[in-house]
Amino acid sequence: MSEQPKLQKLNDTKAQSRLGGGQARIDAQHKKGRLTARERLDLLLDKGSFREVDPFIVHRTHDFGLDEQKYMSDSVVTGWGTIDERLVYVYSQDFTVFGGSLGEVHAEKICKIMDMAMKNGAPIIGLNDSGGARIQEGVVALGGYADIFLRNTMASGVIPQISAIMGPCAGGAVYSPALTDFIFMTRNTSYMFVTGPDVVKAVTHEEVTQEELGGASVHSEKSGVCHVAADSEADTLYLIRKLVGYLPQNNMEDAPFTPSDDPLRMDESLNEIVPDDANKPYDIKEIIRPIVDDGIFFEIHENYAQNIVVGFARLGGHSVGIVANQPAVLAGVLDIDASEKAARFVRFCDAFNIPIITFEDVPGFLPGTNQEHHGIIRSGAKLLYAYCEATVPKLTIITRKAYGGAYCVMSSKHIRGDLNLAWPTAEIAVMGPDGAVNIIFRKELESAKDPVKRKAELVAEYKEKFANPYVAASRGYIDDVIEPKETRPRLINALEMLSNKRDANPAKKHGNIPL
Repeated sequence: MSEQPKLQKLNDTKAQSRLGGGQARIDAQHKKGRLTARERLDLLLDKGSFREVDPFIVHRTHDFGLDEQKYMSDSVVTGWGTIDERLVYVYSQDFTVFGGSLGEVHAEKICKIMDMAMKNGAPIIGLNDSGGARIQEGVVALGGYADIFLRNTMASGVIPQISAIMGPCAGGAVYSPALTDFIFMTRNTSYMFVTGPDVVKAVTHEEVTQEELGGASVHSEKSGVCHVAADSEADTLYLIRKLVGYLPQNNMEDAPFTPSDDPLRMDESLNEIVPDDANKPYDIKEIIRPIVDDGIFFEIHENYAQNIVVGFARLGGHSVGIVANQPAVLAGVLDIDASEKAARFVRFCDAFNIPIITFEDVPGFLPGTNQEHHGIIRSGAKLLYAYCEATVPKLTIITRKAYGGAYCVMSSKHIRGDLNLAWPTAEIAVMGPDGAVNIIFRKELESAKDPVKRKAELVAEYKEKFANPYVAASRGYIDDVIEPKETRPRLINALEMLSNKRDANPAKKHGNIPL
């Protein structure tokens, strides 16, 4: 019986810890349409799997009256749990305690859980809802941010790191998410910016709202900072669960295998999708979905740089990363944003042993002074570097155009593509027929009696000779030309063939990607 008061005290203390900043602040959070830190974890993790650490910790600050405001667990909830019975480590910032601001013990709690994730080889997921550094703690708070940044950097490429922006994320607080692999945002309730609207107005005299400055739409469509935007907090957490299902626990493991539907399935509709007219657009997603398992494609950066498509799917039960030019947007041309979007995705897949499937229909790099002046050469080189560096299985399907330097960049045989297949509609050449004829036969066209007729004849001759996959295939640059409907079983077979692939890069500290 003597133990009962102690057990009662334990239970009472834990109940108080779970209240965070108190019921009034929890109610205020709900009125804003936001969940609490623990409610979010309940939605993210398998039911009953969360195990909290440091629930009794309190801050150590005595200045500015903080010694009279102490809340157990401080302003962040940390621990671990499971998603589909696979271990993940988590932290969830608690806006009901000091606005989720980061102080010394807040940072220590996050660092502790990140260290555990690294030691045990499991993903780390951070749910960010913070007003920034706790000003009352001064430089100690800044040091706490830096401690987290270092761990983000050390964990990069070792364990998957996922950030969800669940509320405001300003100043130094944005750089931890920016160092992670994927950032999720919720429309109308989450924001990211280095300086807020008030500072922007004071410095630049611009009038701007939080949403206009750093809302989910801005970062998912314009800046590319956000990888996935959802309509509600519940949707955001659901999509994180789905993403985790495609990823391995760490860089020493493979992604989980999920038994699929018929690996030999063919789809006759694929034979009809690519138009005969090389300048006519089509939606590359109409090719991706019939090929992948169950028609499910988890797209990343869906609304950013839409001329290229990236995302995860499964093929024959294997998790794969897909990179595809999008002929329906800017003819699938590579520009600055598309190149960097794809390069980052390729490097993530390579870091975590996820095979890369490339669907290619690219007329080249986007010309113009705007692109040149803003560094298309450097950005295009990032994508080239990423593909060259990648040692995971790399499979390429050329559906139509593969012109110029873009042919080289998009996982060609010359940069260690493992299996390069083409559809009969493929055109592999230095440039399109019109441009090639204008250059090669410039003098002849100038002296022709009927330049228009002669050009049409020369274009037809050029198309007959080069607008097909067979010249490249005759040199071994294309491993086979296949019927489109065969694509799914051919890719699945190739993944199985490459399951024990061994490849390596020269020993070095690290390369110097053209940042």
